[in-house]
Amino acid sequence: MPLALSPHSPPRPRPAVPPFRHTARLVRRPAALAWGLAAVFAALYVCVGANRHRRGLTKAYDLGIFEQAVRAYAHLRAPVVPLKGPGYHLLGDHFHPLIATVAPAYRVFPTPLTLMVAQALLMALAVVPLTRWAHELAGPRVALLVGCATGASWGIVRAAADDFHEIAFAVPLLAFAATALGRRRPLAAALWSLPLLLVKEDLGLTVAAVGLLIAWQARQDRRAPLPGLALAALGLAATALTVLVVLPAFNPSGGFDYWQQLDGGARPSLWALPLRLGWPPVKWLLLFLLAATTGFLGLRSPLFLLCVPTLAWRLLSANPHYWGVSYHYSAVLMPIAVAALVDALRRTGACPGAPTATAAPRAPLARPARRALAVSALVTAVTLPLYPLHEVVMPEAWSTSPRLTETRAMLRLIPDDATVAASNRLAAQLTDRAEVSLVCRQPVWPGPDWVVVDLRDPSVQAPCATADTARMLTLYQSYGYRRLIDQDGLLLLRHP
Repeated sequence: MPLALSPHSPPRPRPAVPPFRHTARLVRRPAALAWGLAAVFAALYVCVGANRHRRGLTKAYDLGIFEQAVRAYAHLRAPVVPLKGPGYHLLGDHFHPLIATVAPAYRVFPTPLTLMVAQALLMALAVVPLTRWAHELAGPRVALLVGCATGASWGIVRAAADDFHEIAFAVPLLAFAATALGRRRPLAAALWSLPLLLVKEDLGLTVAAVGLLIAWQARQDRRAPLPGLALAALGLAATALTVLVVLPAFNPSGGFDYWQQLDGGARPSLWALPLRLGWPPVKWLLLFLLAATTGFLGLRSPLFLLCVPTLAWRLLSANPHYWGVSYHYSAVLMPIAVAALVDALRRTGACPGAPTATAAPRAPLARPARRALAVSALVTAVTLPLYPLHEVVMPEAWSTSPRLTETRAMLRLIPDDATVAASNRLAAQLTDRAEVSLVCRQPVWPGPDWVVVDLRDPSVQAPCATADTARMLTLYQSYGYRRLIDQDGLLLLRHP
């Protein structure tokens, strides 16, 4: 017979819970896992982006341009950007009024880091809907893999560390829209996709693709496809309106600057267009890497068709920057690719749904699903060292070189509110406190107060050709600009 405890007996101590069990409980909770991963990736993006700006690796194209635009919005002015040219209205370049939502934060914290942090938060937000959807379908382990495949995907990582771009807003919107489509929630998908019309002019085509998928799903469910078709028409009309009317109205030349990048300056023949889709071979690398991100299984999902509008204009373009995997253009494809992977897992019957308290344990994933997840994880692991996220653990990335110290000392000589003509990377260090233009642009005379150039800047050839920079430096000196610093490729001139 067990002994009874007396009223004055001390309570029995509870067995200690191993710390890892608390972590395991959090992983089992979809919201905790999704938001936890998003917070981790946001912190990583901020670290990489802020450190690259500290090292002087950000550029006038594009951080400087967008900071000048957001700075103008923050002071309730039109987004006139001197880096694009005297009096250049940025809505004549691309249609991205949604970036004005960053203006209130920039008014409080007037620094380029505000834009970098905003971009990091926006892109990390894409992890949330995809992780929660994967958790709902296949449990915490698959959700953890999907969340990491999204946050560490090569397209998003490259964009998050590469200055600031308007497509930072598109990444989470596409993640939520694609997830809603996969869950057969047409109204939510439409509402999440509509703000894309304010992100960039070409994304109206993606909105049209969302509308067509909504209409297709409605036909499958024996519902009226009219709402989806209306959304598709709206997306097409919005793109046509912005490209043919809005952008030319603000553009100094009265047209759309990027037509020539689509046709290469000459009208291509119809038979040559299919050839341009697959040549040169670097385009196949883009397509292969995108398909591999989905574990190749995602190609079975209709959601993958949302990639078609972006891929079409990129592959048909005559601009080689659009063809590869080195710039920020692939960021909008990543949430679509991962959503297609999750949807394909569901379609193959690999995801039996979350078990209830009384149900049997979850069935193991089918072999195609395991293979696809393994391929997606391998792509993430292989590409991670090739893109800037690995800089977080590189000691040399956090050091301060003597040249960086010299550059900072030179820039400190330029007073606030001065007018400055600068080379590409130096311009991004000054846009928060001065009116900056590119050194290769023809200035509005009597000219800027200061001219500052780093001739060893590897990005100095674009957007400014080396010959144009040299020509303008000669011109400035012929007008009496005095050299205050000329050392190791660092050049500082002052107005007489």
